[in-house]
Formats: sequence, C-alpha cells, structure tokens
Amino acid sequence: MHIHILGICGTFMGGVALLARAAGHKVTGCDANVYPPMSTQLEEQGIGLIEGYDAAQVDLAPDMFVVGNAVSRGNALLEAILDRGLPYVSGPQWLAEHVLAGRWVLAVAGTHGKTTTTSLLAWMLEDAGLNPGFLVGGVPQNFGVSARLTESPFFVIEADEYDTAFCDKRSKFVHYRPRTAILNNLEFDHADIFADLAAIETQFHHLVRTIPASGRIVANAREESLKRVIARGCWSELEWFGDAAQWSVATGASEAEAVFSLGGFEQGRVAMPLAGSHNRENALAAIAAARHVGVTPAQSIASLARFRGIKRRLELRGVVRGVSVYDDFAHHPTAIALTVGGLRRREPQGRILAVLEPRSNTMKLGVMKAQLPASLAEADLVFCHGAGLGWDAAEALAPLGARARAYDALDALVADVAAEARPGDHILVMSNGGFGGVHQKLLDTLAGH
Repeated sequence: MHIHILGICGTFMGGVALLARAAGHKVTGCDANVYPPMSTQLEEQGIGLIEGYDAAQVDLAPDMFVVGNAVSRGNALLEAILDRGLPYVSGPQWLAEHVLAGRWVLAVAGTHGKTTTTSLLAWMLEDAGLNPGFLVGGVPQNFGVSARLTESPFFVIEADEYDTAFCDKRSKFVHYRPRTAILNNLEFDHADIFADLAAIETQFHHLVRTIPASGRIVANAREESLKRVIARGCWSELEWFGDAAQWSVATGASEAEAVFSLGGFEQGRVAMPLAGSHNRENALAAIAAARHVGVTPAQSIASLARFRGIKRRLELRGVVRGVSVYDDFAHHPTAIALTVGGLRRREPQGRILAVLEPRSNTMKLGVMKAQLPASLAEADLVFCHGAGLGWDAAEALAPLGARARAYDALDALVADVAAEARPGDHILVMSNGGFGGVHQKLLDTLAGH
C-alpha cells in the first residue's frame, strides 16, 4: 500500500510514517513546518517529504491519504482530496487498523509526562527482553527513534487526548483500545478544542470504556479529576499510585535516590536518571504498568538506572564558556513549573535563565497567561518570545518585575540572553516547536562573546 501522510512532521504522524514503512508500505508525506528532530528522522529512514500542501499532490495517486489533526478544512490538498472523492483516513484510525489490531497495547494518557512515561515503559519492556513496538511523542535516547515495529505482541503508545482529525473530533486515544492504560494526570488544556475540564474528563472516560475487564488501569491517586473519571464507571482492574496509594515512591538516602513500594513493601531503589519529583511518579506509573505484562518491579527499577532520557526533555544541547543550554518541550504552566523546579533541584548552583515561547494553541489564546508568573517563580531571569500572540507577554509577566523581559524579535532575545549569561548559568529553553533554532543561535552567540 502507498500512503501519503498530510502533516507528516508532527511527532505522532511522523511515528505513523515510520511504522508504516517498517510494515512494508510505501510512505510519502507533506507538511508546512519541517524541523528536527522529526524531519531528520524521516529523511534518515528514506521517507520522501514535500514542503507545503499543494493540491497537485493528489497526482501521486496513493492508495490512501492519511490526514493528521493539524490539517483543517480549507487546506488546498485536503479540499482536493474531498472534491475528487479520494480515499482518506485519520492517523489514529490507520494506526489502529494496520498496526495495533491484535496486539497487547499499553497506552499512556495524561496532560503531562506522557512522552517521558511512555519512553520509560517501552525501555522497561525492552530491557526485560520483551522487544516491544512503540510510538512516542519524542525520541527516547535508548532507541534513537520515536517509533518502532517489532514481532512482539506488546506495543507501547503515547495516548494523546487531542482530537483525531478534521472529520473525527474524538480524542485520538479512543482508537487504541489498550489492555493496559496509565492515567497519569488530568488538567485543563487544549482550550482550542475543549470548553472546560469536564469535557476532557468525558474523553478520558471514553478511553476507560474501551479497556477490557481483564485489562488494567494504573491511575494517579493525587488527581481528583481522575477520581471523577473512574467514578463514572470502571470495568477493568484498577491500581492507584501516589501518596498513600497502592503504589508509592519516596526519597531515599540522597535527594537523587528514589524508593519504590507496592502495598507498603519496598520493591527497590535507584538513583534517578531524570530530575524532579514528577519524574519519580512517571517512573512509578511505568513500573506498575510493566508489571501487568509480567515485568517484575525489581527488573523495572534496575532498568531505570540504564534509561538515557529523551530528546527535548531537559536535553543538554551544549556548554559554552561554562554556560549550559537545555532544550525542553514544556509549554503548559504546570509542565513549565515542574521543568524549572526539576532543573533547580538537579543543579542547585548557578542561575536559571528561562527562555520561553508560548506556542501551543492554548497558550496563544491566552487562557493560561495568568498562571505563567507562578510557573516561572524558580527561574532567576525570564526571556519570553511574544511575537504572534493575541495578548501582551510583557503585561502577563509583569508580576515577575525586572526578572522578566518580553521580545518580538528573536535575534534581540538571543543577544540579551547571551549578554546576561555568565559561567555556571543554566539557560533553559522551553517550547513545543522549533523556536527558530534558538538553541544553536544561543550556543553560537555565546561562543562569540
């Protein structure tokens, strides 16, 4: 089968492309925003990319067009497909029918931590010899790719609550039909498609409804929203994790050591390879889920010591003249606060210079702008790229006083950050996009100072 993927450089659709190629299909695709790491990964796999959505691409005559959720009505190629009555399907539906069907799917859902927890879970199964397939919204360093297809019956997937496609407004994860599901947390997000938190809770309950009685849900006991989801009906095995829950994690002999327990009995301890208390809970959820497919907690905890992290999750991009530059995907205020706090715990010496691009649809709407100052409280200085927003970034960050600055021009931001930085500082770049290559620009500018 020849499939042509619209929106192929998104993390999910790029993963679908890799899986389709591995399954023996011919894969081509197009996108308007092509940037690493996905563009590089696709090119390395020999998948042809077309810049833009020219309607002439219908002449490629694929057997199926696979449409990503970034593609809306009015898109020239999509309109041509519809006008000609050509076959099309959403990415999640294609994945469910051609890859996930018949497999034991382990799905990781939640507002935050999906990529990290999915990567951890896939690695725990891999390290235990189960050779899982996976699709992650990032690139785990242990694997080097965001998606992999194997002969194993197990498949680990990052289960996103965002909508499926222009023609299917259900959350993507309702297509996956997992046997094991992690419900990591649940806050309001995606204000462009959800009216309120209750609307997202409904989608999460739709996911719960698809899990068989022999399946297992691993849910965060700290989250009242998840308790409400479960209270609407649960027909599967249920295990809770968090404080005073069935599964718990505590600090050991040092700040870096995590002690994991089940039913009050210690299962093992390890020096965490990831910073922050949130990553301890991500690991705890993954340990609990791995147990459902037969991986012992002791084995999963041992695997943690060999986990190498994920690209764009507190990824150190370089050190110049004693100044470290990190890249992170954080874009929701809670994720920003956890990322800054995690770096502060890991690197208590030196200042944190936070460089932020509010790029997500929710952020652009300004729904969460009032939460930004508190989320950045642990940063010493804040530099915000506010171009293209429907709200005033400088005004929103005013509670931080002289510690925060807003910019419309990226080059001016880079120049000021580089001029401010001194040896021992940590520059933390946070965006869910390419951010104009700001990481390399900062490293190059620092090298020139």
